[in-house]
Amino acid sequence: MITFTVDDEVFLRIVQDEDAEPLFNLMHANRKHLRRWLPWVDANSSVEHTRMFIKNTKEQRRSNLGFQAGIWFRGTLAGVIGYHPIDWLNKSVELGYWIGAEFQGKGIVTRSCRYLVDYAFRELRLHRVQIRCAVGNERSCAIIERLGFIREGTARGAEFLYGRYVDLIVFGLTAEEWNALDAVRARNAAERL
Repeated sequence: MITFTVDDEVFLRIVQDEDAEPLFNLMHANRKHLRRWLPWVDANSSVEHTRMFIKNTKEQRRSNLGFQAGIWFRGTLAGVIGYHPIDWLNKSVELGYWIGAEFQGKGIVTRSCRYLVDYAFRELRLHRVQIRCAVGNERSCAIIERLGFIREGTARGAEFLYGRYVDLIVFGLTAEEWNALDAVRARNAAERL
């Protein structure tokens, strides 16, 4: 079981078969909350659908195209975060995530994203990380901007969301920009000492 320790409250663990039921239950309990921004919620109507998601993520990992991990907060499954298939030719990836409503406002997604962005640049040696977010999803946009991503533009009508098309804001960050932000964070930390 592959686990990434984000900090003393949060860890990420590659999703496993035994996560199917708790993951489905978390998604189902948050169906209304998630449906507002995620197009796949209605299609996930049983634990079997979640098992298929986990099976697909295992194939993604076997093919060296990234992974999906459960976000665990104080030992409780809180959501999912992961890489959409890595584009090795261009050394880029898109990051996606969701979290249960009861876990919002605790910095869990920000910390988890920061960890996986850093992992993409330092461990996987990628050049670019992208995150797309629906226009109007202010909470998610705030997380992305807090991490230092650049708002690059809007993909008009890019996602079909329950009978309507929504625009997606495209955010991007390169390894060089991440390293520069890291240097600023280190300098600020040193000044506080």
